Amino acid sequence: MSQSSDTISIVIPLYNERENIADLVKRVTETMQSVDLSYELILVDDGSTDGSIELLAKLQVRQPNIKVIELRRNFGQTAALAAGFDHARGNIIVPLDGDLQNDPADIPRLIEKLNEGYDVVSGWRRKRKDKFITRKIPSWFANKIIGFITGVKLHDYGCTLKAYRREVVEHVNLYGEMHRFIPAIANWAGAKVTEMEVTHHPRTRGKTKYGLSRTVKVIFDLITVKFLGTFSTKPLHVFGLIGFFTFFLGCLSGTYVLYRKFISVPPLAMNRNPLLSLTAMLLIMSVVFVLMGLLAEMQCRTYHESQNKPTYVVRKILEPTDKHQE
Repeated sequence: MSQSSDTISIVIPLYNERENIADLVKRVTETMQSVDLSYELILVDDGSTDGSIELLAKLQVRQPNIKVIELRRNFGQTAALAAGFDHARGNIIVPLDGDLQNDPADIPRLIEKLNEGYDVVSGWRRKRKDKFITRKIPSWFANKIIGFITGVKLHDYGCTLKAYRREVVEHVNLYGEMHRFIPAIANWAGAKVTEMEVTHHPRTRGKTKYGLSRTVKVIFDLITVKFLGTFSTKPLHVFGLIGFFTFFLGCLSGTYVLYRKFISVPPLAMNRNPLLSLTAMLLIMSVVFVLMGLLAEMQCRTYHESQNKPTYVVRKILEPTDKHQE
């Protein structure tokens, strides 16, 4: 790889991966020493109970470019990644799984791709070495849904191995399972996002920490991300649209109720028509949704104005040349 002034922060969240830690650090070190890049290795212990932190402490003494962050309890992968991102000093950040299924040898390739002018390079485990029923199929459906809703078409949102420019992630607040949505959030802010195939190995030591229940959590977080990304500065648009739709249905239902009462033969008594209750419920719901939208608008304005939080992201500013100084 050509010489670069970039400093790479490799962030690895760990939870009960003691059996893999030594080999993982060795592979990362060998890979990064084989290329002309400055790097730091940030190992985040997410409340492990298998003695991982003791091993990490020993490794940190031997290698000065290793930083160990110990969380007080198990907060989850997203929180562990957020801790690593917050303490990273590099201008390029590369997260990596701690189970040796991601290959550290792919890191230089990701950075080369990033240097082609991209802000995010997402790994794609095309030949994924996981169980077909419990891992591959749910992941395939989740990726399709995420791509459809966010508009950012990636084959593998769940792959932890990615490369980010620091400015892409430093203003992203991570919680839930939202680390996988960073490429979509970055794209909404104007970042250039691409993907590339990476190597994926089968797990040989330790136990997987994920199951089918995680897919449900991802879907809920996707709804949150979509709402925050599209309607965070205009919530009345979504609540008002739902309110208008329910009002329209209420009007249709009410018209039919009046038709059955006054025009149809024989007329139907009001107290025998269940559509009367449906009409009242839909009209009340339409008012409630509009009021919810107005309240959300007030909260949104208070949030942005009280924190001076901008509603835009600047890529760069070109200042006019002062001819008097030439």
